[in-house]
Amino acid sequence: MLNTAQARELVNQIFEEEALLLAGIVAVHKPDDDLVWRLARNLDLLRGRVLRRLDAGDAEDAGQNQWPNLTPRPAIEHLLQSIRNG
Repeated sequence: MLNTAQARELVNQIFEEEALLLAGIVAVHKPDDDLVWRLARNLDLLRGRVLRRLDAGDAEDAGQNQWPNLTPRPAIEHLLQSIRNG
């Protein structure tokens, strides 16, 4: 089992990989800067939320959806299903 410091480091490493993934997509597809800033801000907010849950020891609501019932694109739906299935 990971302690909190190890879990925080793992979360930061995962989000760093996601940021690098985003950088690669941006380099290839050249989306609008506003979209890139929104994605980056939201990833950072999500990272902060996860780290706060770790610090509080509260992971019970980690998988709850706080957004309206929106239908994601098939690729995103597939990714979410993969994550939820472990």
